[in-house]
Amino acid sequence: FRRYIIMKKFSQSPLDQSFIQNPYPAYEIARNLGDVVWWEDYNMSAAVSYRAVRMILSNRNLGVQALVPPQCPAHLTEWQANESDSMLALEPPRHKRLRGLVLRAFTAKTVASTADDIRATCHQLIDKFPSKPFDFLNYFARPLPVQIIATLLGVPTEKCDDLLRWSNAMVAMYQSKRSYEIELAANKATIDFTEFLESYITHRRKNPRSDLLSDLIAAEEAGQKLTGAELISTCILLLNAGHEATVHTLGNALNTLLPTCHRSINSELIEEVLRYDPPLHVFTRFAYEDIDCFGFKIDKGQEVACVLASANRDPAFLENPNKFDPLRKPGQHQSFGAGIHFCVGAPLARLEITLGLETLFERLPNLKIASPASYGDTYHFHGLKSLMLEY
Repeated sequence: FRRYIIMKKFSQSPLDQSFIQNPYPAYEIARNLGDVVWWEDYNMSAAVSYRAVRMILSNRNLGVQALVPPQCPAHLTEWQANESDSMLALEPPRHKRLRGLVLRAFTAKTVASTADDIRATCHQLIDKFPSKPFDFLNYFARPLPVQIIATLLGVPTEKCDDLLRWSNAMVAMYQSKRSYEIELAANKATIDFTEFLESYITHRRKNPRSDLLSDLIAAEEAGQKLTGAELISTCILLLNAGHEATVHTLGNALNTLLPTCHRSINSELIEEVLRYDPPLHVFTRFAYEDIDCFGFKIDKGQEVACVLASANRDPAFLENPNKFDPLRKPGQHQSFGAGIHFCVGAPLARLEITLGLETLFERLPNLKIASPASYGDTYHFHGLKSLMLEY
């Protein structure tokens, strides 16, 4: 008979504005209560220490599928259908099959080959900066990653405005303030996104090119590696995930860097940016068996939140975790997750952030913040509403 540590209760509304602007003091309170706490506002356990988050994300007895799937309301039918074919919501063997196909586009060689396109896109965007104060997110952080992932996938870049609009509507489903109106918008965006892709894929079947979409179409036509629904869902996932986190990271990075004297971009600084103020704060997992997490019991079927940003600030993980130190020797932060669902696009995101910041500081050495920025009400995402800059 195993005696387990009783989880202490942690109360913090994800809608509280002070928490949204700076969640890190609340995370410290939670970590002081234990590796795992009962987050009352979510009515679920939450792993908040580095070791607990790492263990749960890497443990194959926890996964992304609920043992008892929730019923889907009628107004979310199309969104849920797309979600059910997404790598993010799948376990092996389907997950392994789809991930293997997508990894073709994210080999070191393929990612490195995008560098010239990324630099060229950065220069084109900077050329359009107005002389008066401007919103960095709208002028740079949002268009850069969506143009790059669209090019890599093989989707027309002239559709980027639509892709952004559809993506923003669908990704809003993962915010704490999810509402009926947000759900309706997400379902409509899924319909529009799917209709566009179906039409464009029909065109591309007759006109294949050297890109990921053509590879995925060939796999679908082979009849064994990819179904039509999986093809659509994979394209949507890549376009959504391929830009959302990078947008927030670029904004958060500049908001942190510009008040300092740090302008030399290297791998240590990029990893510190990702650790210090990451764009996504929570992943969730379901227990497939009873789990012992450092003395805390997570029951079979229970959902558990992995608070990535709290793990990154755990003093047991590294010294002075609340200090931004670009000279810090990088540790294994949790901003891209861990285990079999580790972010497949992490190498591309790192390259975009690196080249984006390098180009900005080379072109605009006097770049500075024009007015204080605030974070948007989008938790579990952690990104700025806007970032007004001038040069």
